[in-house]
Amino acid sequence: MLTTILGFIAILGTLIFFHELGHYLVARRNGIEVEEFGVFGFPPRLFKLFTYDGTDFTINLIPLGAFVRMKGEDSDDLSPGSFNAASAGARARVLLAGPGMNAVLAVVLFAASFLAGFPASAGSPMLTDVPQGSVAAQLGLQTGDILLYLEETPVLVSAEPNLDFGVKKLPENDKPLVAPGPNTLLVGRGQDVVPISLPEDLGVEELLADVSYRPVLTTRINGVAEGSPAEAVGLQPGDRIHSVNGELVTPDNPVNRLVRRYLGQEIQLTVLRSGEWITVQVTPRENPPEGQGALGIAIGPVSVLGVLPIHKALWQGVVTTFDYVRLVLMLPVLILTGRIAASDAGLAGPVGIAQLVGGAVTATMETGYWYPIWRLSAIISAGLAIANLMPLPALDGGRLVFILIEKLRGRRIDPQKEGVVHLIGFMLLLGMMVLVTVSDLSSAPQQIDWHLLLGQ
Repeated sequence: MLTTILGFIAILGTLIFFHELGHYLVARRNGIEVEEFGVFGFPPRLFKLFTYDGTDFTINLIPLGAFVRMKGEDSDDLSPGSFNAASAGARARVLLAGPGMNAVLAVVLFAASFLAGFPASAGSPMLTDVPQGSVAAQLGLQTGDILLYLEETPVLVSAEPNLDFGVKKLPENDKPLVAPGPNTLLVGRGQDVVPISLPEDLGVEELLADVSYRPVLTTRINGVAEGSPAEAVGLQPGDRIHSVNGELVTPDNPVNRLVRRYLGQEIQLTVLRSGEWITVQVTPRENPPEGQGALGIAIGPVSVLGVLPIHKALWQGVVTTFDYVRLVLMLPVLILTGRIAASDAGLAGPVGIAQLVGGAVTATMETGYWYPIWRLSAIISAGLAIANLMPLPALDGGRLVFILIEKLRGRRIDPQKEGVVHLIGFMLLLGMMVLVTVSDLSSAPQQIDWHLLLGQ
């Protein structure tokens, strides 16, 4: 409980601090006076840290974020230096700066997650072209060969489209049943596993440098339901699925799609288990129990902990932030079209967020990997950027709507009346937060299985 509370205060406080820092910096740049910057917490004030450029920097009692109090922000004060006296463009820039800072922070935090070690989909390289005269050809490798293990270490390459990463940590408990000799490469060729001796100074990267390949064996069985067809034929957690009726399972040709073609018909399923090929005959069910699927297996990607160099991590931070924002904006459409259940897209209030933060902090403490904290913090920061831009009174987006109306009608709405609208909106937002909090308290705790994601 203490870990959850302290983690929630630290993460949410940091994200809101940077949001308010954006408001502060742009307000001062546009000549707007900032009377107080509560760098930690909300009033009542505990003490003042210092005064700089006319702004009191303070520490406050309620530890749920930070705030900036600009001159005349919520009144009809039109005196020089007040928020309301600034031009429409200046006010809009100040309002956009908070969500903008959260968006930039999301990029940085996502990038940190790619630097710290992130769960990345991987697979064994299957050679698709072995040029004559290449090192691989000289060693006797052939088109169609699958590189499985170098000694007792699985040979894995990226299964992420256009994303090459370094491997920080390989999957545990994935070793061949019979340990090969030193510098021996185990290669899948047809239904056989062939050992090939490598020169001492030759590694897998050098071997793959002048050949073409694609990732296969990218899907792993994580669980087998009791009484299911999979259990009846001896499939086990840890098996890596190779093919269905001889057709390769790949990220573009997933196992569930292949299996659905043969509901009620016997199929041939080939898996790799401890360096050996296992082929079973199994019949997918047409009407399986809820949550089990046709075969009764829980599947997931073969995952490693990957790392990216800083320039690639920053770019992926930008891409991931954009993808997350796009997903959030698409949620209403996805719900209406039935692609996502409404229950799976529920709002999380302070209690739900605290539960998620507590789980991330605990996972980081137990595994030693910072990925859970960086990733969740990035998601929350991006969420804050989106939420604050919603066109609701009291939020930055609601204030921007008033500025837009001002520009369209050619004159400003009375600041006092605008302030009343924002006050009513704030009270309604508090009421909605109470309802969401009650929902969080009455439902099961919200958690992410970080250990499974990290392969622990």
